[in-house]
Amino acid sequence: MKTTMMKISLAALLSVSAAFGAFAEEFTKGVVNKVDAKAKKVTIKHEDLKNLDMPAMTMVFRVEDPAIIDKLKEGSSIEFVAERVNGKLTVTEVK
Repeated sequence: MKTTMMKISLAALLSVSAAFGAFAEEFTKGVVNKVDAKAKKVTIKHEDLKNLDMPAMTMVFRVEDPAIIDKLKEGSSIEFVAERVNGKLTVTEVK
C-alpha cells in the first residue's frame, strides 16, 4: 500500500512540474540596435513577442538589471524575454 501511494504521489509531483514548465517564458530572437546604459534602455529589432501579443518590430525596452545591460552589445543577436513590469515593457532575461 505504501509503495502504491508513493508512486501516485511521485506521478502527481511530476505532472505538476510539467504543468509549471509549460508556463516558462519563451525566448524571442532579436538584434540589439542601441544600448543606453545610463537611461537603462535598449532598442531591439525583434520577432513576434507571443507573450505580449506583439508583432515583429523595432522598439525600446527598459532594462532594470545592470547584469543584463552588461550582456547587450550593439549589433549582437540575442534571445530575450520581455514582460510588462509596472506597466513598462522590460527585458527580464537574455541568453
